[in-house]
Amino acid sequence: MAEPTTPRITRRRLLIGGGAGVGLIVAWGLWPRRYGVNLAAAEGESIFGPYLKIGADGQVTVAVPQAEHGQGVYTALPQIVADELGADWRTVAVEAAPINPLYANPLAAGILFGDALALLPAATRAAHAERTALMLTAGSTSIRRFEAPLREAGAAARVLLCKAAARAWGGDWRSCGTADGFVVMGERRERFGVLAAAAAGESLPGGELPYRVGDEKRLVGTAQPRLDAPAKVDGSATFAADVRKPGMVFASIRQGPIGDTRLLSIDKPAADAVPGVVSVVETDRWVAAAATTWWAANRAVDAMAPRFETHGLVDNASIATALDTALSGEGARVHEAGDIDAAFTGGRTQTATYRVAAALHGAIEPTSATADWSDGTLTLWMPTQAPTLARAAAARAIGIAEDRVVLHPTIAGGSFGANLDHRVAEQAAVLARKLEKPVQLTWSRGEDCLADRYRAPAAARMTARLGRGGTILGWRAQVAAPRTGRDLARLLLGGDVAASLAMALPGDRGDALATDGAVPPYGIPNLAVDHHPADLGLPAGWWRSGAHSYTAFFTECFLDELAGFAGMEAHSFRIAMLGGDVALARCLSTVATMGGWQGGVPGSAQGIACHRMRGSAIACMAEAHIGDNQRVKVDRLVVAVDCGRVINPDLVRQQIEGGLLFGMAMATGASTGFAANLPDVRGFGGMNLPRLADSPEIMIEIVDSDADPGGVSELAVPVVAPAIANALHAATGRRYRSLPLLG
Repeated sequence: MAEPTTPRITRRRLLIGGGAGVGLIVAWGLWPRRYGVNLAAAEGESIFGPYLKIGADGQVTVAVPQAEHGQGVYTALPQIVADELGADWRTVAVEAAPINPLYANPLAAGILFGDALALLPAATRAAHAERTALMLTAGSTSIRRFEAPLREAGAAARVLLCKAAARAWGGDWRSCGTADGFVVMGERRERFGVLAAAAAGESLPGGELPYRVGDEKRLVGTAQPRLDAPAKVDGSATFAADVRKPGMVFASIRQGPIGDTRLLSIDKPAADAVPGVVSVVETDRWVAAAATTWWAANRAVDAMAPRFETHGLVDNASIATALDTALSGEGARVHEAGDIDAAFTGGRTQTATYRVAAALHGAIEPTSATADWSDGTLTLWMPTQAPTLARAAAARAIGIAEDRVVLHPTIAGGSFGANLDHRVAEQAAVLARKLEKPVQLTWSRGEDCLADRYRAPAAARMTARLGRGGTILGWRAQVAAPRTGRDLARLLLGGDVAASLAMALPGDRGDALATDGAVPPYGIPNLAVDHHPADLGLPAGWWRSGAHSYTAFFTECFLDELAGFAGMEAHSFRIAMLGGDVALARCLSTVATMGGWQGGVPGSAQGIACHRMRGSAIACMAEAHIGDNQRVKVDRLVVAVDCGRVINPDLVRQQIEGGLLFGMAMATGASTGFAANLPDVRGFGGMNLPRLADSPEIMIEIVDSDADPGGVSELAVPVVAPAIANALHAATGRRYRSLPLLG
């Protein structure tokens, strides 16, 4: 008898399927639906759609579906609503939106998981994000994704308020306007709070919503105070570790080393001997201690001295070998233009190889979650950039349905992508169910480093051919890095049927997420970007700006080298190749003027770099040198940004400043090597982070633009390291091709 064969999954089978097969299941799972609003209204509040509530006291509450981890979404998104509504900013409040498909973020899903789902049509991918309520905060998408629906929410509520007022006044609602929390018609004025209940019962007129126009007082484009700042300043803001429940215990955890790991043994009597210890919980991959205080729990974990069995070796040598092997092997082309082979034929090429080490997240808030198992329901409090994925993971971990998990998203003390990971939700759920009491799990700082989902190490071989006059005739970037997109999708999407089937489709495609940002923003006629997949054995993770953090380093450092070969000044060399990119040219010219660019000549200690990402443009000029202690000293950073229409200029400046320091940290530290499947760095002390005394003078210019908003929160990170590396070349005459610099 012939052996049964497994049906081959093809794109056609996946998309159209038949009968009771996989295709029909997937098609039904992706079928568009209509969803109701599930905001909760307090006494006296009236709900106006999924984003807005107005109280009888006049308070305007905006439901924000994005995680606030310092980037300012709890201010910028309400500002859009309040501006279109005509609200008084002093009466605006914010709350986290509940889980609902209405708040799905297909734009972020496309950035994070687009490669894993690349064989699905774009419309199907968007429907999949909505169907699975894929709420995500990532990829600088908050404004870009939610500006339009939030503006519509404000406009709709304004129309309903005007209709309620006009009905009471016996006038035409089209003659009404709003300002500072009042509906106005001629000399008549009434507060939003008085009209809210009646307005909620009105219906919207047919046709398009009328938006506010004219030169009346507007909130968008102005530096309004942050709504989250007062609570953070006075300490009343609630982070996950601030939650307190009656009878709650505190837990610390120890997880196994990197790789295929299994817990072998613990010294439980040693843990029991620590005063305050309540219980010890073991699984195949981790052990946790619960106690009346977290310090006691952490002491108990140390006392247990857990031993793990790990298969496969991950260390600096294995990572370097894997990257070198990948670069020497066949790559998969992810982007091409023109004919790169013809461009390189018969001519001399320039080549350089670059490397970057693994990067740690290093968020100021350690990983934490609070869980309570009661009456068959699990309640979670945690900072998360993916609440639906965290809820699903917690439900799977203890074998219950997702609708029996209530998740309260808390603000985060930084994240930089770390809070996309939902392991802490799984662990807290298991602890709460087994202990049958509220439990607060907090990873130690060392555990945060040991169990981090690192920004993967990468390497690149850059090759180019110069023509007459310094033009670049051909450019090839060969990037060795793990299959970040697929690895991230497998890690985060869990039991998602559509994602699993899409990733199972045959074909050796390159991973676009691993090479994101590798296409230079220049008019190069013959261009190729190849991904050389490298199996490093490291867990996948998302890190602020993703692959842009290293591809911009490869591109802008190599471009400086080419300018040297061509005998041209680095700024003019870039400007000459930009073609029609007016925004980037303006950014480059602005930083050169503001910073007093001296041409990057030897001894000037000046370097320049530029980059495009998420619809925005940025240029950076750095001044840096090697100090007496042989460490990199950055003296000045001058930046020009074109991020389109600005909602709140203070938030843009804050994010650019933070991104510059974050990128500077990546250039000089924030990384780790590995030995015996463990990272070398176990805390902030080993990350060589810049201190206040190391912070350079920073100058930022936001270029005026009427274009649609681009991303900001990641924008400054990728451009800093190459600008500093190029400045060090001008200072020392040496090329720096590895991150961290001098590492």
